[in-house]
This record gives sequence, structure tokens and C-alpha cells, in this order.
Amino acid sequence: MRKIVILYGIVLAALTALLKFIEYRYIVRDLSLEFYLGIVAVLFASLGIWAGLRLTRRNIIITRSDFKFNAEELGRRGITRREFEVLELMAQGLSNREIADKLFVSLNTIKSHSSKLYMKLDARRRTQAISRAKELQLLP
Repeated sequence: MRKIVILYGIVLAALTALLKFIEYRYIVRDLSLEFYLGIVAVLFASLGIWAGLRLTRRNIIITRSDFKFNAEELGRRGITRREFEVLELMAQGLSNREIADKLFVSLNTIKSHSSKLYMKLDARRRTQAISRAKELQLLP
């Protein structure tokens, strides 16, 4: 601990000597306002990025660890395995055409699965179905 305090003291003394050497007051007077505004902007941007990464990382970990799949609700609603696959792909943001291509079925088959899902989840639209599936703990 004593070594760390001494090291910090030496570094502080060196920085103080450096500032005195370059005559800090002279530099402050000569530099333009835009330079100082740029420094402040960079500092705030760095702080915002750091805080954003730190906060979002924590939220993602919490939501993924808290999710527990509700298989009983899936059976109670009568959602088939294929309909559940379609629901997962909907939640990923794929269109009906993209889902059909991914599952190697026709577009009409996907539309049929979608309409059955809407009926089983008491939804009128895709976003309502996804939201309802999340409430029922079928999707994370």
C-alpha cells in the first residue's frame, strides 16, 4: 500500500511539474473555444457510450437468465411444433415469404399457420401474437 501511495505522489508531482513547464495559463489563453468544446463533446460521448454499453449488457443478461419456457401453456393452447417454429421466426422479424423459404414450404402454408396462431393466441396481428407469446412465456 505504501508503494502505491508513493508512486501516486511521484506521478502527481511529475504532472504538476509538466503543467508548470508548459505554462498552463499561456496555453489556455491561446487555444480557441472550438477546441475546448470538442474536448467536452468527446468526453461526454465517451461517457455516454460507456454507460450505454454497461447498462444494456446488464439488462440482456437479466432477461435471458429469467426466461423459463412454459411448455404446459404451449400444450394447453394446442400450438403444434410447426406453428411454434413459425412463431419463433415471426419473432425474429422475418416476413411470410422469408419464413416459407426457410422452412421449405409454400407461402399459403405459412399464412395458414399464421392464422391458426393468431386464433390460438387471441391476436389479430403479428405483433400482438408475438407480444402475447411473450406474456405466456412461450418466447423470451
